[in-house]
Amino acid sequence: MPQLRVASYNVHSLRDDRQALAEVVRAIDPDVVIVQEAPRGLRWRTRCAALARQFGLVYAAGGLPSLGNLILVSYRVRVYGTGALRYPLTPGRHMRGAAFARCVVDHAPFTVVGTHLATDSAERPGQARELKKALADLDAPVVLGADFNEEPDGPSRRLVAEGLTEAAGADPAGTYPVHAPRRRIDGLLVGPGIEVRGYRVADASPAHRASDHFPIVAELTLPARSQG
Repeated sequence: MPQLRVASYNVHSLRDDRQALAEVVRAIDPDVVIVQEAPRGLRWRTRCAALARQFGLVYAAGGLPSLGNLILVSYRVRVYGTGALRYPLTPGRHMRGAAFARCVVDHAPFTVVGTHLATDSAERPGQARELKKALADLDAPVVLGADFNEEPDGPSRRLVAEGLTEAAGADPAGTYPVHAPRRRIDGLLVGPGIEVRGYRVADASPAHRASDHFPIVAELTLPARSQG
Protein backbone atom coordinates (compact mmCIF):
# COMPACT_ATOMS: atom_id res chain seq x y z
CA MET A 1 0.00 0.00 0.00
CA PRO A 2 1.33 3.50 -0.84
CA GLN A 3 2.98 5.29 2.09
CA LEU A 4 3.10 9.07 2.50
CA ARG A 5 4.71 11.41 5.03
CA VAL A 6 2.94 14.76 5.29
CA ALA A 7 3.81 17.85 7.33
CA SER A 8 1.81 21.00 7.97
CA TYR A 9 3.69 24.11 9.09
CA ASN A 10 2.84 27.74 9.75
CA VAL A 11 6.17 29.43 8.94
CA HIS A 12 5.32 32.81 10.51
CA SER A 13 5.74 34.70 7.23
CA LEU A 14 9.45 33.70 7.22
CA ARG A 15 10.19 36.23 9.98
CA ASP A 16 12.37 33.91 12.05
CA ASP A 17 15.54 31.83 11.54
CA ARG A 18 15.40 30.64 7.92
CA GLN A 19 18.32 28.24 8.33
CA ALA A 20 16.60 26.61 11.31
CA LEU A 21 13.37 26.43 9.30
CA ALA A 22 15.09 24.54 6.48
CA GLU A 23 16.81 22.28 9.01
CA VAL A 24 13.47 21.39 10.60
CA VAL A 25 11.79 20.49 7.31
CA ARG A 26 14.76 18.57 5.92
CA ALA A 27 14.94 16.53 9.13
CA ILE A 28 11.27 15.59 8.71
CA ASP A 29 12.06 14.39 5.15
CA PRO A 30 8.44 14.77 3.99
CA ASP A 31 6.73 13.78 0.77
CA VAL A 32 4.36 16.75 1.15
CA VAL A 33 4.60 19.97 3.14
CA ILE A 34 1.52 22.16 3.55
CA VAL A 35 2.68 25.67 4.45
CA GLN A 36 0.73 28.53 5.99
CA GLU A 37 1.98 32.14 5.84
CA ALA A 38 4.13 31.50 2.77
CA PRO A 39 5.09 34.37 0.43
CA ARG A 40 2.01 35.94 -1.14
CA GLY A 41 3.16 39.43 -2.14
CA LEU A 42 5.94 40.94 -4.23
CA ARG A 43 8.05 38.32 -6.09
CA TRP A 44 6.01 35.53 -4.53
CA ARG A 45 6.93 33.03 -7.28
CA THR A 46 10.65 33.53 -6.79
CA ARG A 47 10.35 33.45 -3.01
CA CYS A 48 8.17 30.31 -2.95
CA ALA A 49 10.58 28.57 -5.32
CA ALA A 50 13.51 29.57 -3.11
CA LEU A 51 11.72 28.20 -0.05
CA ALA A 52 11.08 24.92 -1.86
CA ARG A 53 14.79 24.63 -2.73
CA GLN A 54 15.77 25.31 0.89
CA PHE A 55 13.46 22.49 1.96
CA GLY A 56 14.76 20.11 -0.74
CA LEU A 57 11.30 20.04 -2.34
CA VAL A 58 9.51 21.45 -5.39
CA TYR A 59 6.61 23.84 -5.80
CA ALA A 60 3.22 22.21 -6.35
CA ALA A 61 0.55 24.87 -5.72
CA GLY A 62 -0.28 28.05 -3.85
CA GLY A 63 1.39 31.32 -2.99
CA LEU A 64 -0.44 34.46 -4.08
CA PRO A 65 -3.43 32.66 -5.73
CA SER A 66 -4.29 30.97 -2.41
CA LEU A 67 -3.24 33.94 -0.26
CA GLY A 68 -0.18 32.48 1.41
CA ASN A 69 -1.07 28.80 1.51
CA LEU A 70 1.59 26.74 -0.24
CA ILE A 71 1.96 23.06 -1.12
CA LEU A 72 5.45 21.62 -1.71
CA VAL A 73 6.23 18.03 -2.67
CA SER A 74 9.14 15.64 -3.08
CA TYR A 75 10.12 14.21 -6.45
CA ARG A 76 8.25 10.97 -5.74
CA VAL A 77 4.93 12.85 -5.83
CA ARG A 78 3.44 13.74 -9.23
CA VAL A 79 1.14 16.76 -9.38
CA TYR A 80 -1.45 16.75 -12.16
CA GLY A 81 -3.82 19.55 -11.17
CA THR A 82 -3.95 22.58 -8.89
CA GLY A 83 -6.48 25.12 -7.69
CA ALA A 84 -7.11 27.93 -5.27
CA LEU A 85 -10.03 29.18 -3.20
CA ARG A 86 -10.44 32.70 -1.86
CA TYR A 87 -12.78 33.22 1.06
CA PRO A 88 -15.11 36.25 0.98
CA LEU A 89 -13.35 39.33 2.28
CA THR A 90 -14.59 40.82 5.51
CA PRO A 91 -13.93 44.59 5.30
CA GLY A 92 -10.94 45.56 7.38
CA ARG A 93 -9.77 41.97 7.79
CA HIS A 94 -6.94 39.91 6.29
CA MET A 95 -7.95 38.13 3.06
CA ARG A 96 -7.54 34.35 3.27
CA GLY A 97 -7.94 31.27 1.10
CA ALA A 98 -6.92 27.69 0.39
CA ALA A 99 -4.60 25.80 -1.96
CA PHE A 100 -5.36 22.50 -3.71
CA ALA A 101 -3.07 20.01 -5.44
CA ARG A 102 -4.24 16.79 -7.08
CA CYS A 103 -1.42 14.29 -6.77
CA VAL A 104 -0.37 10.71 -7.37
CA VAL A 105 2.20 8.63 -5.51
CA ASP A 106 2.92 4.99 -6.36
CA HIS A 107 -0.16 5.03 -8.65
CA ALA A 108 -2.44 6.14 -5.77
CA PRO A 109 -4.33 9.43 -6.29
CA PHE A 110 -4.95 11.91 -3.47
CA THR A 111 -5.73 15.60 -3.09
CA VAL A 112 -3.77 17.90 -0.79
CA VAL A 113 -5.52 20.95 0.64
CA GLY A 114 -3.96 23.71 2.70
CA THR A 115 -5.65 26.60 4.48
CA HIS A 116 -5.32 29.15 7.27
CA LEU A 117 -8.56 30.26 8.91
CA ALA A 118 -9.14 33.66 10.47
CA THR A 119 -8.12 34.67 13.96
CA ASP A 120 -11.57 36.27 14.34
CA SER A 121 -14.11 33.81 15.75
CA ALA A 122 -16.93 35.64 13.94
CA GLU A 123 -15.19 35.29 10.56
CA ARG A 124 -14.07 31.65 10.82
CA PRO A 125 -17.47 29.92 10.42
CA GLY A 126 -18.08 31.43 6.98
CA GLN A 127 -14.63 30.37 5.84
CA ALA A 128 -15.22 26.87 7.22
CA ARG A 129 -18.46 26.59 5.27
CA GLU A 130 -16.75 27.67 2.03
CA LEU A 131 -13.96 25.17 2.59
CA LYS A 132 -16.42 22.37 3.39
CA LYS A 133 -18.24 23.00 0.11
CA ALA A 134 -14.97 22.80 -1.81
CA LEU A 135 -13.95 19.57 -0.03
CA ALA A 136 -17.29 17.98 -0.97
CA ASP A 137 -16.45 18.43 -4.66
CA LEU A 138 -13.16 16.49 -4.49
CA ASP A 139 -13.11 12.99 -5.96
CA ALA A 140 -9.86 11.62 -4.46
CA PRO A 141 -8.84 10.87 -0.87
CA VAL A 142 -8.16 14.17 0.92
CA VAL A 143 -5.21 15.25 3.04
CA LEU A 144 -5.92 18.63 4.66
CA GLY A 145 -3.33 20.64 6.56
CA ALA A 146 -4.42 23.81 8.31
CA ASP A 147 -3.85 26.44 10.91
CA PHE A 148 -7.44 26.52 12.15
CA ASN A 149 -6.79 29.20 14.78
CA GLU A 150 -9.08 27.01 16.83
CA GLU A 151 -8.80 23.95 19.07
CA PRO A 152 -10.22 20.59 17.86
CA ASP A 153 -13.47 21.18 19.76
CA GLY A 154 -14.06 24.58 18.13
CA PRO A 155 -17.20 24.92 15.97
CA SER A 156 -15.49 25.84 12.69
CA ARG A 157 -12.92 23.11 13.02
CA ARG A 158 -15.60 20.56 13.89
CA LEU A 159 -17.52 21.54 10.76
CA VAL A 160 -14.49 21.08 8.52
CA ALA A 161 -13.59 17.80 10.25
CA GLU A 162 -17.00 16.18 9.65
CA GLY A 163 -16.37 12.96 7.75
CA LEU A 164 -12.60 13.33 8.13
CA THR A 165 -10.15 11.96 10.71
CA GLU A 166 -7.84 14.09 12.85
CA ALA A 167 -4.39 12.58 12.43
CA ALA A 168 -3.51 13.63 15.99
CA GLY A 169 -6.26 11.49 17.48
CA ALA A 170 -6.21 12.02 21.22
CA ASP A 171 -2.63 13.35 21.27
CA PRO A 172 -2.84 16.46 23.47
CA ALA A 173 0.49 18.00 22.39
CA GLY A 174 0.16 21.69 21.58
CA THR A 175 1.55 23.34 18.47
CA TYR A 176 1.46 27.05 19.37
CA PRO A 177 3.22 29.13 20.57
CA VAL A 178 6.60 27.41 20.59
CA HIS A 179 7.76 29.02 23.84
CA ALA A 180 4.71 27.58 25.67
CA PRO A 181 2.72 25.33 23.33
CA ARG A 182 -0.62 25.27 25.10
CA ARG A 183 -2.85 25.37 22.01
CA ARG A 184 -3.42 22.65 19.37
CA ILE A 185 -4.58 24.98 16.61
CA ASP A 186 -2.69 23.27 13.78
CA GLY A 187 -4.18 20.12 12.31
CA LEU A 188 -3.81 17.40 9.72
CA LEU A 189 -7.08 15.78 8.66
CA VAL A 190 -7.49 12.85 6.28
CA GLY A 191 -10.41 11.47 4.33
CA PRO A 192 -11.98 8.01 4.38
CA GLY A 193 -9.71 5.21 3.23
CA ILE A 194 -6.50 6.88 4.44
CA GLU A 195 -4.88 5.16 7.41
CA VAL A 196 -2.95 7.23 9.96
CA ARG A 197 0.03 5.12 11.05
CA GLY A 198 1.71 7.80 13.13
CA TYR A 199 1.52 11.44 14.19
CA ARG A 200 3.85 13.79 16.02
CA VAL A 201 4.59 17.42 16.79
CA ALA A 202 8.11 18.09 15.49
CA ASP A 203 9.40 20.07 18.46
CA ALA A 204 13.16 19.45 18.12
CA SER A 205 15.49 22.26 19.13
CA PRO A 206 15.73 24.08 15.74
CA ALA A 207 11.93 24.35 15.60
CA HIS A 208 12.06 26.74 18.56
CA ARG A 209 13.96 29.22 16.37
CA ALA A 210 12.24 28.59 13.06
CA SER A 211 8.67 29.85 13.63
CA ASP A 212 6.10 30.63 16.30
CA HIS A 213 4.37 27.31 15.47
CA PHE A 214 5.70 23.76 15.62
CA PRO A 215 5.20 21.67 12.49
CA ILE A 216 3.04 18.56 12.70
CA VAL A 217 3.81 15.33 10.86
CA ALA A 218 1.64 12.36 9.89
CA GLU A 219 2.61 8.97 8.49
CA LEU A 220 -0.16 7.87 6.16
CA THR A 221 -1.14 4.83 4.12
CA LEU A 222 -3.17 5.68 1.04
CA PRO A 223 -5.82 3.39 -0.39
CA ALA A 224 -4.52 1.46 -3.39
CA ARG A 225 -5.97 2.53 -6.70
CA SER A 226 -8.86 0.28 -7.66
CA GLN A 227 -8.39 -1.88 -10.72
CA GLY A 228 -10.98 -2.31 -13.43
